[in-house]
Amino acid sequence: QVQLVESGGGLVQAGGSLRLSCAASGRTLSSYAMGWFRQAPGKEREYVAAINWSGSSTEYADSVKGRFTISRDHAKNTLYLEMNSLKPEDTAVYYCAVRLREYDGRYYYLLPEEYDNWGEGTQVTVSS
Repeated sequence: QVQLVESGGGLVQAGGSLRLSCAASGRTLSSYAMGWFRQAPGKEREYVAAINWSGSSTEYADSVKGRFTISRDHAKNTLYLEMNSLKPEDTAVYYCAVRLREYDGRYYYLLPEEYDNWGEGTQVTVSS
């Protein structure tokens, strides 16, 4: 059973930066695509960024493009999300996810239902 644990969230002023981590245990995730999602109060969970199994291909939601960077460290079995120039609208609980099902040829996945395991989330609050 794969377990994902997010960390690195907190309270930051607008324009500031945070680095989220997602540590995996129970299985080596170097062969699987992963992603970051977020959910603000009263809103649906939304895609933020995705990365392929090797880390060579990434994709971002338009709202974070140019400000956020997704990366992974296979040796540490950890996924990261570097967030810069944070805005109040970035306030949400951030979740990491991994897709464990059979590979279908795509590099990354943008929908929550395309992922199999999730962490419990870490709160990010950006004050204006």
